[in-house]
This record gives sequence, structure tokens and C-alpha cells, in this order.
Amino acid sequence: MARLGHLTTLNTDVLVVGASPAGLALSLMLLRSGVRVALVEHSTAVHDESDGEILQPAGQRILDQLGVLDGSRLRGGRTLHGFQVLERGRKLHDSDYRRLDAPYNRLLALPQRHLREELLASVARLPGFEHLPGYAVTSLSVRDGRCTGAEATRLGTLRTRIRASVVVAADGRLSRTRARAGIDAGRDEASVRDTVWFTPPAPGRPTRQVRVYRAGDGALLIHDTFPDRLRIGWTLPRGGWNDRASRGVAAVRRELAGIVPELADVLEEHLVSVEDVVPRAGFTALASAWVRDGLALIGDAAHTHGPLSVQGATLALEDAVVLHPVLLDALAAGDVGRARLAAYEQMRRPVAEALARSRSGRARAGLGGGGQAASLLRAVTAGVVNRTPYGGRATRRIAYGSSPVHVRTETLTGPFAGRPAGGSPRAGGVDRLAS
Repeated sequence: MARLGHLTTLNTDVLVVGASPAGLALSLMLLRSGVRVALVEHSTAVHDESDGEILQPAGQRILDQLGVLDGSRLRGGRTLHGFQVLERGRKLHDSDYRRLDAPYNRLLALPQRHLREELLASVARLPGFEHLPGYAVTSLSVRDGRCTGAEATRLGTLRTRIRASVVVAADGRLSRTRARAGIDAGRDEASVRDTVWFTPPAPGRPTRQVRVYRAGDGALLIHDTFPDRLRIGWTLPRGGWNDRASRGVAAVRRELAGIVPELADVLEEHLVSVEDVVPRAGFTALASAWVRDGLALIGDAAHTHGPLSVQGATLALEDAVVLHPVLLDALAAGDVGRARLAAYEQMRRPVAEALARSRSGRARAGLGGGGQAASLLRAVTAGVVNRTPYGGRATRRIAYGSSPVHVRTETLTGPFAGRPAGGSPRAGGVDRLAS
């Protein structure tokens, strides 16, 4: 870094905004390809800030190819055998992941804190990495319509200008980087639902499944999580949680116990106040653009899906894997324009659009309407289908997607040949700051 009075300047190849698993995975791949990376993260500690901790087999394979899966699991995770949807005691859907080929014949509940810690430890060991924890991006630098970096501050006083060939927004569904670039989040207001999270201790009570319980106007997502707890997410129509909270915690317990009577004792012991749950709005969103000249969005910054899809964490990692070789080619060619980066969006947007069309996975989960007769018909149909070869193929499609993604491991072996002499991004002209 070079200091110019109160302003610090930093030159790098790629600026990643947000230490999400996708942002860290992309950083790791770029660094192992010889590309310099600066990572800006507003937090100084690793927190769980996402609903999604379920990794599909596709996500597990990516982490394994990057050499971080085993380390992440050792920090604490839970193996789950499958995904079920239930209503009135009947199974509407039952995907048994043990039917898949080993070693990824499972779902994995992995707290994002553990995954981020393992990824951060991996990138921190590599040359060319600059980490700016506790910094918030306050503006993007733009020259001739191209994003050329950003300015970030810490504690409102320490200012750093990062000059980069490409900026990657990996800062989540409320991405400020996306907003500063003037890109519409594309939020579907009709999809907005209340989601409340509760993680009670439940030693000796493993479900070994991801289960979605249909119940009236909402749905309950339950799975094991580390250490010896249950992760419970309750999705309700917009305003539904405030209505229930106003009735008091006893009424909330009764309603939940009516949905999952087998957990009535856990709820009675650990849900003692409405303050014990964490409310969070859930919604579906598809940003109007995922790439601009010198800029790309990945993960929730590009597309957001409801928790019932149990796909968000894996889709974000796949974004990083697809963007990685596109960035390598663009940097090597000295052309990071929108047209060059568009290959990434062309490959990934259809995947996000397909999931969004399924109403954030609720249609895929079998969350249709109808009364008791319709529920019985769906249960009988699901029971037959799940025992056929088609059921196995459907599980594999959910686990790996229609177009499986693989890390370009052959690019992770040597220095980046396309870097200009001296390693600095191409300079020249005067930057203007876009707030």
C-alpha cells in the first residue's frame, strides 16, 4: 500500500466486496490462478448472516475441489440423508440422497461461519491477498463508464482507495455495491414473506433430514445443525409474524406444536419469549443486470431465493466457479468490458430464473394448494414416484442441477500469465467517485 496523506491507495487485480462463502471461494480460485485479490468486508468478525446453511452435493463437490470441505466439516456440521415435504402427517415429497453416488450422497448442514472461517484461512496463506476487515465501501470509482475500483472507509476515518481491473459484488441480498452501481435489485414484491428463525438445543433428537412441513398459510423448515441443535425456519405471509407475536408466546408455541407435535417439549422448554426468534424478510429477487464494464455480481447480490429452496448457498458457489475462468480470460485479454463478462451471466441467469419461477422452490417442494383430498393424492403419487428410477433422477437433478458445474482445477496451478509487468492494473485518466 502507498499512503497519500490521510488516503491509502491499494492496487490489485480484482476487488471482491463481501466475505460471503461465494466471495471467498472466488478469491481462493483467483489467488491460486496467480491473480491478486483485495477483499473488503464490513465486519471485523465472522458471523452467520445468511439463512442458508444447507449444501447440496454440487456445493460440497466444489468445496472439495478447492480443498476446504473436510476442514469446514471438522469445524462443525451435520450430515443429512434427504429432503422431505410433509402435510398432515403424510409425505408429499421424499428425496433420499443416499441413492446418489458417493462421496456426496448426502446433504450437509454447515454453518456459514465455519465455512467462511475455513475459506478465509485458506486465502490468507496465499500471496497477492489483501484483506480489509471492518471496511465499508462508500463509493465506486468509475472512468469512462467502467468500474475501476472503490473507496472504502473504516471507523469513518481510515480511507482506502482500491484500484482494480474488476470489482465483484458478493455482499448479499441487500448489496450496497449493486445499489451504488445503479443496478435494480429486481425484488419480486409478491414473493415477500416473513421468516422467523429459532435454533433450540435438541441433544439426542436428530432428524437426519431437511423437512418442510406445510401448515395453513405457512411452512416450517427444520433440520439438524451444529452443535446438537435444530434449525427451525417458519415462513409466513407478509405481516404474519407480527400478528402471531401479538398473541403471545404461548399461542405461538401451541401453533408450532400443532404442526410438529413431536417437538412440543422442545418448544415448551426453549421458546419462552417471542424475542427468542429472529425475524427476517424472505423474498425472491433477480437483479436487472449481473455484469457491467469492470463489475460483476454473484450470489445473493445477483439473485435471492427463499429459504425453502435449500439451494441458495450452492447456487452462489456455482456462480463463483463459473465467473472464475471468465475473469481469467478477461484479465488476460486486457478487456473487462460488459461484453467480455457477459458469458458468466448468460450461463448463470437461466438457472436462477428457473428457480425463481418455481416461487423460490416452494413449487418444487410440493407446496401446492388444495384440501385434505388433494394432500392425500399428492402423498400417494409422491410415494409411488419416489420409489421409481425417475425419483432417483429427480433427486440427482436437485442435487447437481441440469448443467453440473466443475472447478477449472487446471487453472489453479501457476502464475497469471496475463498480468502486466509490475502487476498494477492499467492506469491513466482521472477517476470519478460514484456514490
